[in-house]
Amino acid sequence: MLKMKVTYLKIFLHFFLWLLLFLYPIASLTDQYLINRNWLSLATIFIAFYVNYFVLVDSFFLKNKKLLFYILNVLLVGVLYALIGYTVGNAIFHPSFNGEPLREIRSGAMTTVQVILPIILSIGMCVGLKVNTRLNKNKLLLQQVKQTQLNTEIKYLKYQVQPHFLFNTLNNIYALIDVSPTKAKQSIHTMGKMMRYLLHDASNNKIPLVKEIEFLERYIDLMQLRVSSNLTIEKNFPIINQPIKLAPLLFITFVENAFKHGIDAIKDSFINIDLEIEKEHIKYSVINSSFPEKENITDSGIGLENLKKRLDILYPNDFNLITKEENNTFIAQLTLKYKD
Repeated sequence: MLKMKVTYLKIFLHFFLWLLLFLYPIASLTDQYLINRNWLSLATIFIAFYVNYFVLVDSFFLKNKKLLFYILNVLLVGVLYALIGYTVGNAIFHPSFNGEPLREIRSGAMTTVQVILPIILSIGMCVGLKVNTRLNKNKLLLQQVKQTQLNTEIKYLKYQVQPHFLFNTLNNIYALIDVSPTKAKQSIHTMGKMMRYLLHDASNNKIPLVKEIEFLERYIDLMQLRVSSNLTIEKNFPIINQPIKLAPLLFITFVENAFKHGIDAIKDSFINIDLEIEKEHIKYSVINSSFPEKENITDSGIGLENLKKRLDILYPNDFNLITKEENNTFIAQLTLKYKD
């Protein structure tokens, strides 16, 4: 439908511009002979332009048959010049003044240049228009290819999050089956709700922030079922009273990383989760205890690398991601501009 509208618009613009050109002699001249001469010149320009527009440029110039293109245009200009010379000899083009015939004032080389030059210029304009259209079309196709590649990469990165999350959660439930079957059942129920979110809501390009927070809350509740009593968790999620939307599964990585690598079975551990909403930004941080000796046998960096790649694609120049470790404390901070 859009393509058809663009085609109709092109036709209308071409028709309107040529109509103005053919009406101009009537509006600016009074002598019928001069009007006829202008119309004849415009007619040859019209023919040269559209012979190139519909045939020669596409068939020869844009297909690297430029020599043949130039030869055919030289022949075309010659034919049009001969046509002008023949037509001007007809009675309708004999100049007169008060009914008496007048002698043509201009003749020779200057007249030839004045006749041929506008035709050549029309051909040049046609070539320029066609080349520009081709460049814009190629540019659009390139953008579409790049966008398709980006969308594919985004889906790939997003789907990497899901198996990673599923693996961690199943390990958690497996550990509960023998220790506390009741908690294991509760975990499966909670996991079912989370999987529904992953399969339906998270498949969209953007989701409401409130749903992302609900997903985080469920994940935290699920992970708390099996952690030891020496873990202290503090979380601060705001009450959402505005329709904020953002890409899904951006916040889970910090929390996953904290539960997987920031808890020790014996030593005191902590996880502090904080999310704040400002005018145009979301500030999200997870600060947790860190046990460096565990990192040598784990894949703690994979989730964070995945998150960084997704942010680079989805929010280029609109985010700031900081991860650092200080005094056995791991700090992950994300500042994200959520408004366009």
